[in-house]
Amino acid sequence: MVRKILILNVLLMLASAAWAQSLESFEKRVTRKVLDNGLTVLIVERPEAPVFSFFTHVNAGSAQEVPGITGLAHMFEHMAFKGTRTIGTSNWEAERKALAQVEDAFEAYNTERLKIVGRDDERLAELEKAWREAMAAADELVITDEFSAIIDREGGVGLNAFTSNDETGYFFSMPSNRIELWAYLESERYLEPVMREFYKERDVVMEERRMRTDSNPVGKLVEQILAAAFTAHPYGQAGVGWPSDLRSFSATDAMEFYNTYYVPSNMVVTVVGDVKAAQLMPMIERYFGRLPKKPRPAELRTVEPPQTAEKLVTLRETAQPFYIEGYHKPASSHPDDAVYDVISDLMSNGRTSRLYRSLVRDRKIAAAAAGFNSFPGDKYPNLFAFYAVPIPGHTNDELRDVIRAEIERLRTEDVSDEELEMVKTRAKADLIRGLASNTGLAVQFGTAQARYGDWREVFRQVDRIEKVTKEDVRRVAAATFTALNRTVGVIESTRPAAAAGGGE
Repeated sequence: MVRKILILNVLLMLASAAWAQSLESFEKRVTRKVLDNGLTVLIVERPEAPVFSFFTHVNAGSAQEVPGITGLAHMFEHMAFKGTRTIGTSNWEAERKALAQVEDAFEAYNTERLKIVGRDDERLAELEKAWREAMAAADELVITDEFSAIIDREGGVGLNAFTSNDETGYFFSMPSNRIELWAYLESERYLEPVMREFYKERDVVMEERRMRTDSNPVGKLVEQILAAAFTAHPYGQAGVGWPSDLRSFSATDAMEFYNTYYVPSNMVVTVVGDVKAAQLMPMIERYFGRLPKKPRPAELRTVEPPQTAEKLVTLRETAQPFYIEGYHKPASSHPDDAVYDVISDLMSNGRTSRLYRSLVRDRKIAAAAAGFNSFPGDKYPNLFAFYAVPIPGHTNDELRDVIRAEIERLRTEDVSDEELEMVKTRAKADLIRGLASNTGLAVQFGTAQARYGDWREVFRQVDRIEKVTKEDVRRVAAATFTALNRTVGVIESTRPAAAAGGGE
């Protein structure tokens, strides 16, 4: 025990020193500016290698969708790689007219398709044929993947993006001597996005849904438990989109979403690497300053009402049993968010975590177990969730009982000094590791700047974790983890017992 405490103290001192030096160092190397059009720019000078990474954060995700267009935030992310009026086309003027014909044809087809009364199936088939012929004509003018081909040719790597409930992000890395090309390309795709191959890409998104949700029992369960837990807030909507919406929304809908949310005042661009702010900022102003100034979109109005009854979702599948339960909690901006981070670490981080020890190591009844914060997002009030996967011969009920016993310990007993100190040490170490790469740093700083108005919040969260007490853990656990605030989801296997215990 003495040896463990000594090791812990050494780790704590090293992490604290590195963390303090990092914050002080970054204060000197970060330049922040808000352009005249409202775009926020962060530049982090890090000349260790002749490369740079960037992260464009758009403060809009699936929570900004409304019924009828669920999945559109993710869909627009796909379209941002399709090029512009000058990239990805062999003849923009001809393509522009062809795309307008595609939209007209789809509107006519979709209007007939959605009729509840009086739909003419013969006319519907004709309209669908005309729509598909219009798409084929437009596709002949496309230079496929030209946007990504330019980036690859000029040494770019890691070209990717993501859409979450809370935001959309775009990133890649390039040699530093290609910084002006990056500024042109990245600004151009938000200045002049083109909805080319929209319906072809919509089919790709529908296939993603089939793989991630419809053909995945855990994906199905997650979708259903969120729909049960959030009856008012859009966190209860399918982030990838409901199937009917994926068949119905149009390129016109996507442009309306873009015009509302892809505005400079709703975006943060972060550049990290071998760059000089004094040279780069004028370049960014020249290219990104072209984006027209527009009003910042209105904040989301809907707030999930307090849950007043325990909810249960049961999915019966020929699949591995699975158990999850979630509890409503405040958004990441709440003063207690650091306490939830501490609880997540205590319950889930590594082989010494409470759930791993109880369910996997000691009782040997689960293949995996964890508790985690911010499900399915953290910008708005969300869920703290616990899950476990039983091994053959054991049941969801067994897992439930052990998980709730561990929750009760949090509610009624103080965590040990050693546990709490280890959590705080890991928080500092995780921060340092997260800032090791240019891309990781750009994502963390850009997200914090967008969410809280200051990139320094990345470090302040560690400060808040450092101040969490044993009393805080008990207080928050007691207030949050109650039966009436709980939504439970289970997969009950319909396979015969012998098969369920087999070596699949």
